[in-house]
Amino acid sequence: MDVGSVAPAFTLKGTPPDEDVTLSSFRGKKNVVLVFYPMNNTPG
Repeated sequence: MDVGSVAPAFTLKGTPPDEDVTLSSFRGKKNVVLVFYPMNNTPG
């Protein structure tokens, strides 16, 4: 993805686990920043 591009729709498990969180639930309400974190101890 490029900076400023539109993220695809997705759903994540929330806390508590029975509450799913969707990206679309934030539309028009909040700014969202997506960060992709590689596995621990990977170079870069």
